[in-house]
Amino acid sequence: MNKTVNINLGGLFFHIDEDAYQKLTRYFDAVRRSLSNSTGHEEIMKDIEMRIAELITERHSSDKQVINSGEVDEIIAIMGQPEDYRIEEEPQPQPSSQGNVRRSKKLYRDTDTGMLGGVCRGLSHYFGIDVVWFRVIFLILFFGFGTGLLAYIILWLAIPAAVTTAEKLEMRGEPVNISNIERTVRQEFENVTNRFSQADYNKMGNYAKTGAGRFAAALGQILESIFKIIGKIIGVLLLLFVMVMMVVLLISVFSIGSASLIEAPWNNFAEAVNYNDTPLWLAGLLILLTFGLPLVALFFLGLKLLAPNSRSLRPAARYTLLAIWIISLASLIYLAIQQWSEVAHDAKAVTKENLALKPTDTLNITFRFNDFYDQSVDDVNEYRITLDENGKSVVYSNDVSLEILKTNEKMPYIQIVREANGRSQGDAKTRAEKISYGYRMDGNTLILDNYLLAKAEEKYRGQEVEIYLYLPEGTLFRTDESVQHFDDSDNEFFNLHFSGNYLYRVDNNKVMCLTCPPDENEYGDIPGAPADTSGVTVREQVIINVDENGVLVKEKKHTKTKEITTGETKIIIE
Repeated sequence: MNKTVNINLGGLFFHIDEDAYQKLTRYFDAVRRSLSNSTGHEEIMKDIEMRIAELITERHSSDKQVINSGEVDEIIAIMGQPEDYRIEEEPQPQPSSQGNVRRSKKLYRDTDTGMLGGVCRGLSHYFGIDVVWFRVIFLILFFGFGTGLLAYIILWLAIPAAVTTAEKLEMRGEPVNISNIERTVRQEFENVTNRFSQADYNKMGNYAKTGAGRFAAALGQILESIFKIIGKIIGVLLLLFVMVMMVVLLISVFSIGSASLIEAPWNNFAEAVNYNDTPLWLAGLLILLTFGLPLVALFFLGLKLLAPNSRSLRPAARYTLLAIWIISLASLIYLAIQQWSEVAHDAKAVTKENLALKPTDTLNITFRFNDFYDQSVDDVNEYRITLDENGKSVVYSNDVSLEILKTNEKMPYIQIVREANGRSQGDAKTRAEKISYGYRMDGNTLILDNYLLAKAEEKYRGQEVEIYLYLPEGTLFRTDESVQHFDDSDNEFFNLHFSGNYLYRVDNNKVMCLTCPPDENEYGDIPGAPADTSGVTVREQVIINVDENGVLVKEKKHTKTKEITTGETKIIIE
């Protein structure tokens, strides 16, 4: 039968039998002797006692249980023998008796090195990931989804702080034994000692002499804290900017570079503007390096602002990346100059043809489409690469415009102006002459193509067609709805009305619309119609006709009309 002793260990009350008590007392005495020359040995002893109390609590489900000698042996095996942990300048290898030490990490908040509540730093210790990434995640959640602050507060409340040395060791996943406890406490004492040794006591004493000095010191600390916060906000914004721009850059570079590697919808488009036949994957690589490397530099700058202690690139790596960036920038500028030189000049090729139209005829103007390229005249594309009826690649474009003008010549005529760009005036003119464009007269109807074609090897160099239709004074003409897509006339001379197939007449200095509603008289191109017209009435009309036998026939008709009177002229519009 053994006696039991009540002890207070680490602030906790335990029952222990006499043999176990003697063994535990001898153990503590030996530990004190081994740590007698260590800095902060009292703090180390308190941490050791708290760790042993924690190990005992884990083994006992009730406070009435008694600690026996075997349990003390197990605890000593975990903590290690004092003579095995005499700490010199460098920690000694741990003996094999530590094989049963628990090395799993526990999640704590690191309030010693954390910025705010130590949540991100604690997660960094637990998952083994740099703390910067957790801070970035919380800030993205805060600015992007509005949940970052709530998540941080919940974790702050739920995760305990690492207060004792044992908890700090568990947070980092290190064995909680005499060696590590002693080393941790000694490091903490050395940090505090360094702060005091590096302090400018003369400066501190001078500041303490006056109230103004104390106020200035406090104000300086506040400003320093504010600048640190601003710097971290700027760092976060830089990181977000870099991430967004990198995504945009990678998508753009993939779109360019993949044209020569895989089949993609934009391949023909990219090749059509690749004037100097540079491999597109090379152009994509140069763009990636030229714009990507500055983004990498901004990324490290943002990391540095967010976490000043984060690692920087080594000088050799920085200089290598700088050299690569300079070479890429110079190469990209050279290619850009080559590209620009291929379209630096423009020239025209002009053809003129008279139209066989009688003075008494009404000219009808319409645009037609080729259903091989489009399904409607309303489909308008600036340009694209496609196949013609023979399966050959061609440049297809709806860059066609029409302008109606007055001529003093007796016959109407059409002037077709083909335009293109090139590396010289001669090259541009040759390319313009190769543009294929068609039109024809069918009776008194002028049928114009709504598209132009060029050979694929000519590539897209600003090819366009301008149509100038010159009509003598008094010429009557009509336009259908297709013309509205291509009309480029001066509205002060010819105002195209889109709402109907109206009849127009070329007067001395303006094209007049003879059948347009008066309320569309915006440019004063409706004869006798004021700009503001109204007044729909029901009136009786007497219509006089002459039949085939020359007999006058009178007919009365009640209609809704608009009657507009200007001077002695009366216009009735049904």
